[in-house]
Amino acid sequence: MSNLCLIPAKASSTRLKKKNLQFLGEHSLLGHVILKAQKSGLFDEICVSTESDEVAEVARQYGASVPFLRPSELSVDPATLVDVILHALECYRGNGQFFKSITMLLPTTPLISIDDIKEGMRLFESSGYRTVMSVTEYEHAIYNAWTVSESKEGNVLEPCFPDSPFKYTKSTECPVAYRANGGILVTNPRELMLKKTYRSKPIAPYVMPLERSIDIDTDFDFSLAEFFFSRASHDWL
Repeated sequence: MSNLCLIPAKASSTRLKKKNLQFLGEHSLLGHVILKAQKSGLFDEICVSTESDEVAEVARQYGASVPFLRPSELSVDPATLVDVILHALECYRGNGQFFKSITMLLPTTPLISIDDIKEGMRLFESSGYRTVMSVTEYEHAIYNAWTVSESKEGNVLEPCFPDSPFKYTKSTECPVAYRANGGILVTNPRELMLKKTYRSKPIAPYVMPLERSIDIDTDFDFSLAEFFFSRASHDWL
């Protein structure tokens, strides 16, 4: 049994067209993540899951494996990341291939480092947890969040967490909260296939700084990634 790196890279993105093929420096977002997976030296198989012949060709040019094209319905809502993983595992199982771990790397988080990938795998292997998920600290205290509700008088603000003891607390005195940043997910394939989720507890956190946690979904996100990419004092690859 071996380690699989799975890179989902659909072509049908809506808010930023063909975002996985957008160039950041000398390489496309897809190219960045493939090269980092290769240079980590951790994976026996680096697979790109896509519905697009164009994306598949780019992936192969970078040396990734594209042993199948996923059905188009797995590239649009309401399909989830779990659906994409399960489809890939079923395809490999049909060929008699099984894996002891599966690592998800997204082209839309191109600023993660090779060391991040290595550390995520090290944590997965040493912790004995079912899943390792990369996270980053929220920029603002989530306990102070508000939601907009409708009333007879018009829209009104209501606390998002009305039962929280921190709902009116200064942000500097609230507990630290983290968000999944889409950078790295390492999980147990057998567990995922049984439970149809990678959120089976316990989940180990791999905490990353904001500047390596940009998840590109819009033009603004891409501009932010370009800013951090251009100002880095090290080689992203």
